[in-house]
Amino acid sequence: MTDFLERRLTVIHYYCLGSNMPSCLVLLLLFLHLVCTIKVPLDPNIQRDLIQPPTIIKQSAKNYIVDPRDNILIECEAQGNPYPMFSWTKNGKFYNVAKDPRVSFRRRSGTLEIEIHGGGRPEDYEGEYQCSARNQHGTALSNKILLQVSRSPLWPKENLDPVVVNEGAFLILQCNPPHGLPPPVIFWMSSLMEPIVQDKRVSQGLNGDLYFSNVLRQDTQTDYSCNARSHFTHTIQQKNPYTLKVLTTRGVPERTPTFLLPTGTSSSKLVLRDEDLLLECIASGVPTPDIMWYKKGGELPSRKLKFENFNKTLRIIGVSEEDSGEYFCQASNKMGSIRHTISVRVKAAPYWLDEPKNLILAPGENGRLVCRASGSPKPTIQWFMNGDATEVGAPNPNFEIAGDTIIFREVQSGNSAVYQCNASNEHGYLLANAFVSILDVPSRMLGPRNQLIRVIEYNRTQLDCPFFGSPIPTLRWFKNGQGSNLDGGNYRVHENGTLEINTVRKEDQGKYTCVATNILGNAENTVRLEVKEPTRIVKGPEDQIAKRGSSVHLDCRVRSDSSLRLTVTWIKDDTQLYINSRMKKDEDGLTIFGVAEKDQGAYTCVAKTELDQDSSKAYLTIQDKPDPPQDLELTEPSVRSVRLTWVPGDDNNSPITGFIVQFEEDRHQPGTWHNLASVPANVNSVILQLSPYVNYQFRVLALNELGSSMPSPSSERFQTAGAPPETNPGDVKGAGTSKNNMEITWTPLNSTQAYGPNLRYNVKWRQRHTGEPWSNITVWDNKHVVWNTPVYTQYELRVQAENEFGKAPEPSTMIGYSGEDYPKAAPTDIKLRVMNSTAISLQWTRVAPASIQGSLLEYRAYFWRESSLLKGVWVSRKKQQQSFMGDRVRGIVSQLIPYSIYKLYLVAVNGRGDGPKSDVKEFTTPEGVPSAPKYFRVYEPNREMIVVEWGHPEHPNGNLTAYNLRIQPFNGTRTGKAVFETLSRNQTKYTLQRTDPVSRYRFAINARTQVGAGEVITAESPVRLDEVSPTSVSSKSPAPVTDAPTEVPTIPPTSSGATTLLATTSTTSVTTTTAGTESSLVAITRIPNIATTGPSLWNLTALPNTYWANITWMHNLEPGSVFMVEYTDSNNTVKTVPVKAHVPSIQLFDLVPGMTYRVRVYSQEHPSVTSLYVTFDTSSAYTKNQVDIATQGWFIGLMCAVALLVLILLIVCFIKRSRGGKYPVREKKEVALGPDDNKEGDGSFDYSDEDNKPLQGSQTSLDGTIKQQESDDSLVDYGEGGEGQFNEDGSFIGQYTVKKDKDETEGNESSEATSPVNAIYSLA
Repeated sequence: MTDFLERRLTVIHYYCLGSNMPSCLVLLLLFLHLVCTIKVPLDPNIQRDLIQPPTIIKQSAKNYIVDPRDNILIECEAQGNPYPMFSWTKNGKFYNVAKDPRVSFRRRSGTLEIEIHGGGRPEDYEGEYQCSARNQHGTALSNKILLQVSRSPLWPKENLDPVVVNEGAFLILQCNPPHGLPPPVIFWMSSLMEPIVQDKRVSQGLNGDLYFSNVLRQDTQTDYSCNARSHFTHTIQQKNPYTLKVLTTRGVPERTPTFLLPTGTSSSKLVLRDEDLLLECIASGVPTPDIMWYKKGGELPSRKLKFENFNKTLRIIGVSEEDSGEYFCQASNKMGSIRHTISVRVKAAPYWLDEPKNLILAPGENGRLVCRASGSPKPTIQWFMNGDATEVGAPNPNFEIAGDTIIFREVQSGNSAVYQCNASNEHGYLLANAFVSILDVPSRMLGPRNQLIRVIEYNRTQLDCPFFGSPIPTLRWFKNGQGSNLDGGNYRVHENGTLEINTVRKEDQGKYTCVATNILGNAENTVRLEVKEPTRIVKGPEDQIAKRGSSVHLDCRVRSDSSLRLTVTWIKDDTQLYINSRMKKDEDGLTIFGVAEKDQGAYTCVAKTELDQDSSKAYLTIQDKPDPPQDLELTEPSVRSVRLTWVPGDDNNSPITGFIVQFEEDRHQPGTWHNLASVPANVNSVILQLSPYVNYQFRVLALNELGSSMPSPSSERFQTAGAPPETNPGDVKGAGTSKNNMEITWTPLNSTQAYGPNLRYNVKWRQRHTGEPWSNITVWDNKHVVWNTPVYTQYELRVQAENEFGKAPEPSTMIGYSGEDYPKAAPTDIKLRVMNSTAISLQWTRVAPASIQGSLLEYRAYFWRESSLLKGVWVSRKKQQQSFMGDRVRGIVSQLIPYSIYKLYLVAVNGRGDGPKSDVKEFTTPEGVPSAPKYFRVYEPNREMIVVEWGHPEHPNGNLTAYNLRIQPFNGTRTGKAVFETLSRNQTKYTLQRTDPVSRYRFAINARTQVGAGEVITAESPVRLDEVSPTSVSSKSPAPVTDAPTEVPTIPPTSSGATTLLATTSTTSVTTTTAGTESSLVAITRIPNIATTGPSLWNLTALPNTYWANITWMHNLEPGSVFMVEYTDSNNTVKTVPVKAHVPSIQLFDLVPGMTYRVRVYSQEHPSVTSLYVTFDTSSAYTKNQVDIATQGWFIGLMCAVALLVLILLIVCFIKRSRGGKYPVREKKEVALGPDDNKEGDGSFDYSDEDNKPLQGSQTSLDGTIKQQESDDSLVDYGEGGEGQFNEDGSFIGQYTVKKDKDETEGNESSEATSPVNAIYSLA
């Protein structure tokens, strides 16, 4: 770049030698646009080492007004290297700060601090100030600061006469405030400090005067005072108030508008650019005129336009030259209108078009400073260098001034300076400082060394390499220290040294080096780039519609680079979602249980790493029952109808399918609501057909597919007029409750059928076909009883409704019957035939109709089991019955017990009850097949033996002849050939000897009689926890199933059981076995080998607890296969859980205590590969807290304490015995003494310590030794069978006596010392 510029500059130099100077300057300016100046980095380490001319960074305003009460600060802050020195001028002359003790510099600053407190006069410091900041590289100047002190002169005293004005005339109350610096704020108030209410009739002008467009009589109710508030002191000065006197007339004449401000038909206004333009028009007239604003030849600038002061002031904010022109305001009322034209001119103080910027160049480089400004009139440009004026055309070897531009050529190290540009016109000036700094710096790297940049694949990235040098260095990039400069194609090098890679791929990963070079030296830096896999949501959530209370799963499956830390968060409606107890977040997504209305919204899954993120959004809509309708209104009332209108509630995302209108009445069933009408969903108004004499209240329910809403608020009540009933009671019946009466009942009219007050019923009855007159009675209930009626006689019945408005139409005639009596005769000629072991057929002659005495309901057989034909079987003689409905003469009695003797008789039954019994018949049922065995258990006492046990059938139903036992081996889904054994009828146990450690066995057993085999019961051998899958057989090359024999030696059965050995090897056979001590050989049964020929599941095991169950199984499927665990509870609720685990097991949670479950496992990929069902029961909830008391610490401690206490008592007992003494036996109470009890004086006895006396409760042997009885705790010791007694509180009192003779020794006396219990009692 430097070589290119030098060549171009040489060409321009030779061109200028042969051309005129103006053309050369134009060409040179065009060339200088190509020059790139040096930008100094913000790095403080760089800036600290570089020289810098001064720069003004802070200064006070050009027009600086200060508060006279405060100290004065004139600000001037600058920076540079070295740090600049400051000086001031005042009114164009040097200002010696040191001579004035009240003036000082702020520390390390050029700001002046003037101390006013303590007697200083701020007026002495008014004037024009300018600050200079200089160091050895140049001088910078501040603006000229005009310092003025704020003034608030007092209002002159004056006496104001009352202002007299005619009603309807205009009025101007002048303010004329004293001049202040800055001007005060003007407002009008009354002398009582109440603000003057302003409107379009009365308002304050921009000059502070108060204008009345027309005066009204009420304007005299207050006075008017002008107030001025100063800017700094905020003090308020008040002018003496004006008092109005309004002269009234009979009528105020109307008049056309006239302008009070401005006067005349036209005026002019000068405004400076960027200031606010304020145009004002105030008019008088009756009625008060309206003000409108227009611009000639165009529209008002609406974007920066404001109307103020009730449209009397037009404000244009920040005017520009295009806002110049003619504006006019129009005042109009019904009497006419007038117009005033305002010519607006917009001038401009100087403003920047191109403010000069600091310029940093290397030695020998070229550059320029441009200072372009505009204004109206056009400003003049003047240049200064280091604060000294520089004229155009002055000779200088390094720069040249060409109007608003300074051109620098081949600058040298000593050419640094600060240049000032001043642009001024009659409206103001601009002053700007720009320094030219000549730097000579070798190449330097500014960024951190050996950076690591990680970027996502296929993204755009930038490798930064900030550098600096003067002259500007050239920069090149290399990858992995090899190859050529990286630029072009997928790479792009920016001017600041940054290498941009448009699309990063895996092969772009590596080490990148940037090298900066200038004529003073080289510098390099390294950046290492790592490319990572992008984060992607492979399956995001989808929009869902869910019913309230259901569970919802939102998918969010993410794939990301494994070396990056991944976080997945959920956002709901732009707010991070709080995962509460109803939610479950896992690696596959978010599950919400029991969704509610508050769960509705937009859900966003955000998968984020430290480098990138991905998101997926879905909307969850919650459906619920609709909200209740609102605003029920009754309209269009008539005699029997009214219109009901309502406003439907929110459908809660499930369309409303209809409405139900309900009513409630307050006479018969207050508080009870009844359905009245159903209304389609698209209708919210319905005419309701009503019944007379009902005080209605209505409500409405909305329906959707989720159910009905809550009821709406009730409507107002609506009363209909009364009328005679239109219907009679329904369901009129007559039936007797005893043999001599008839109870007439009916369904009464409801509240909407009564139609009037005092509802009653006229009841009529008479015997049918007799022609007798009607009997009648009026009742207010719904029944009437007619007494003294003949037995079971037909009656005609009528019930008619009546109220205070009249009677209902004539009722229909109904037929009723009087009461029944018991049948007088029993069935005869009973014939009985045994059909099978559990049923007989009956045939009889029917009872005569006259003997029924009522309506025949049925014939009933009573039977009972008299005895069993099996010896020693107890039977229940509970009577059973079998009904034969209607007038029948034959029937079948079933569900009899075989091999039994039964008795039976028949009765006829009517509505009153059973008739007399028939003759008793006896019959015998033959033998039948037995029921299933009472129980069937299979267990393995060891690895080589399987034991089968069963119980005899509860109902043998005959003489048992044998048991049939079926044995079938199986392995998974493969089964072997079944073996059948016939066992003795007395046998209840069978033992199977096994040698195959893998196969299991399925057993089935039933009992037989001479008639046949009974019900079968089955069981399987238990699953051993240490079983493993048969890995010796390949699933791809299955072993053939052979018929090689497997010998099953069987031990001759005994009454308790048998032993059999089954071997499932296909190449060898077992020929001997033992059971007990016998070794005889018996017949051999052949069972084929079980081979696994494909994928299978087996050994499914369930280990349940109260609320969970561990499920394990075995399989030979491929590793990583997914299994489905399906379990069903007693309510047939089916649940499925997927399992993908190395160990085939799962723990089922949230089970119901005390519930029965069926479980199976099948392959998700191959659903036909399934296990058998296993049934298990969870424990009842209360068993959770049951513990073994013997293992509890408190129980062990208690027992130790009791043992210690007993030991102490025994020691005390033996001490007492060795000393002798009296032991109290009982208190003197009403207790009978034994015949030998002669020590009743004080309730005690003497104990004699004689060695030859045996202990009580023992026996003396022939050799003189004492034999201990079998138990110290015998019932005799506690008073049973002996003379021991219990006192009143239930405690035992032993009877102690001195041994007298052998009879006494062998009597009922208890041992006193050998039993710990007796020792305790002896001390009581």
